[in-house]
Amino acid sequence: MGRIKTTMIKRKTKELLNLHGQKFTTDFEQNKTLTNQYTRGGSKKIRNIIAGYMTRLKKQEA
Repeated sequence: MGRIKTTMIKRKTKELLNLHGQKFTTDFEQNKTLTNQYTRGGSKKIRNIIAGYMTRLKKQEA
């Protein structure tokens, strides 16, 4: 079993997916830098969780 994502993480990730979805890929490292670009503030841990969830969503799309 994995960690359960909070509503804030899911909401922020889906918001980024709607606004900049074509720029994100299945590569975590690239998603990490893009997440850092498109979000303000927040901690490094939160940005990494969002990038990981984005990677997972992109893999499910493919």
